Parts: sequence; C-alpha cells; structure tokens
Amino acid sequence: MPVSIGDALLLLETPDGVRASSLAAPSREAPGEAMGALRLLLRRVARSKISVILFGETGVGKELFAESIHRASARSEAAFVRLNCAALPEALLESELFGYERGAFTGAVKSKPGLLEWADGGSLFLDEIGDMTPATQAKLLRVLENGELTRLGGLRAKRIDVRVVCATHRNLLELVGARSFREDLYFRLNGITITVPPLRERTDEILPLAEGFLREASRALGEAAPLLTPAARDKLLRHRWPGNVRELRNTIDRAVVLASGQPLMPDHLALGAVGAAEGRPALRPGDAPAGGLELKDEVRALERHRILEALEATGGNQTRAAQSLNIPRRTLLNRLDAYGILRPRKRAS
Repeated sequence: MPVSIGDALLLLETPDGVRASSLAAPSREAPGEAMGALRLLLRRVARSKISVILFGETGVGKELFAESIHRASARSEAAFVRLNCAALPEALLESELFGYERGAFTGAVKSKPGLLEWADGGSLFLDEIGDMTPATQAKLLRVLENGELTRLGGLRAKRIDVRVVCATHRNLLELVGARSFREDLYFRLNGITITVPPLRERTDEILPLAEGFLREASRALGEAAPLLTPAARDKLLRHRWPGNVRELRNTIDRAVVLASGQPLMPDHLALGAVGAAEGRPALRPGDAPAGGLELKDEVRALERHRILEALEATGGNQTRAAQSLNIPRRTLLNRLDAYGILRPRKRAS
C-alpha cells in the first residue's frame, strides 16, 4: 500500500511485488524533504537486521548510503567490506568472496579467508549484484540461508554472521524474469529496496558534497583546501550531473589540481562539453550544433575542453600540456588568455 512521507512516497507492497519498500524522490517536490524522509528510513532500516537492496543510477552514491546504514547499525564496530561484482571475472569473484584453501586451484599456495569471513559480525556491501553469475549466486544463497561458509577447496564449514547490503542500477525483477538472476536469491536479499535519487534531484546536497570532496582532494595533495568562489558554486548548482556523485567527485578532484591552491573559479570546473551545465545536450566531437550554435563556437568549446584536460593530465605543467596538444607553448598561453583560463602553477613532482 502507498504511504506518503512528506513529499516522498513509500511503497509497501506484497512479497510478490517489485519491492518490499521503495523510496523515490519526486521530480517537482522540495528535494530537502524527500532526502530527509530517505535518511529517516535509512536510520530505521539500519537498526534492524533486514537485508537491503539499494537501487539507483550509476554513480549516484549507493556505496555512501550503504556505509551510512552500517555506521548507524549495531554492527558499526565491526568491518564494513566492499566488493564490486562487475569488476571481477567469475573465478576471481568466487575466491575473493568465499576464500580458498591451499591447493584449491593452481596458484593457491596458501589459504586465504574471503570477504564474507572478513565481514563476519559486520556488513558486506555487494555493488552491482545484478552482474553476479548464476553459479556464484547459488553459492551465495547457500551461505545466506545456512549462515555457514565453506572456503573453495575446503571441507569444514564455518559459522558466520553477516548483514548483506546490495546495490544495482539494473531491474533485478526483470533479470529474474530473464532467468539471469535467481528468484530465491532475489527474495532472500530483498528485505527492503531503497531507491536512491539522482544527484540532480538532491540539489541541497551538491555544495556540502563538493566541500567534502574539496577537503579530501586537498588533503591528499598536502595542501589547504581552496576557497570555493560564489561563481563556482553557482556553476555546480546549475549542472545536471548525469554522472551523479561520481562525476561531482571527479570534477572537484580535477579542479583542485588546476586551481593549484588558488580560489576555485568556474574555469577550474571542467564539466564536460558545452551545454551540460545549463541542462542542454552536451556537444561531442562529430555532433551537429544545437540551438543555433555556430561551428566556430563548437570548435572553441572543444578546444577549450581539450586544453583543460591536458593541463589536468600534466598537473598544470604548461610546457608538457602544449607538447601533448602538439602546439607551441606560446600558442597555449595565448589560448589560456583567450578562453579566460587561469594559468595554473606547476605542481612539484
């Protein structure tokens, strides 16, 4: 049955429905209220032992939400272990997940515990669970049902207590219908499904996230965090963020390198091709100009973008950036002035 939570909608459905529970941020209502309802739901879920599936677009920050569930749970003192199911081939995924005994396969020169064992007493985050192969799904289901784990090549089972939080951008119920995802595993994992809204529907979170990423990136470089200017803040808020939180993090990391300790300006925010910040379709090489944009303007936008990429790749070294673009350094400096790009200071090696 649908239940309203502020301006969001919580769907409590029957076990044979698409999900046991889902929270989605609406497109027109205040994003702050929807996210407040979502975080309240996350805290309530965290206090339970129920398994969780986080659904949302790629890069939306599902891992951050999974970690927040772990931190707010009674398991917070134990390990929070992450595994991307799409990043490893089947054989390696099984060995990483379940562990193995010495001699279990060629190259297994010593025993190794798997991530399920490392997560004992804590939480295991399985990202992109929809990409797990049926064979591995069957083994995972057996562990979750019995609470016992047997390493690859092992004979003895070990009792484990793990809370599983999964994430996916794919419709698992459709995968079940296509027989590429086990129905019994789906219902075992689907204690509750929470839909994480895309970043474009969480505008109140853009600047706090950007400030956090700014501090992290600066700390990694051993520098003080640069000031995020009002113009840069406005540009961040106007961008549509098709890559969600992952795109925001990469944008800030790049900007910190280009700013070289100076106040962070709009020019430091390389937000893809022209048009993306205002919500228009981004221009790519080979695209036809849209909205009356002349060819010369498209070429200028592409050239500016290539220059920013070259400066980022070379850590602000203008000589090396010019070499990578196959243009004289003096030409690069002229282009920086023409496009209003601040000349970055070269980072020390």
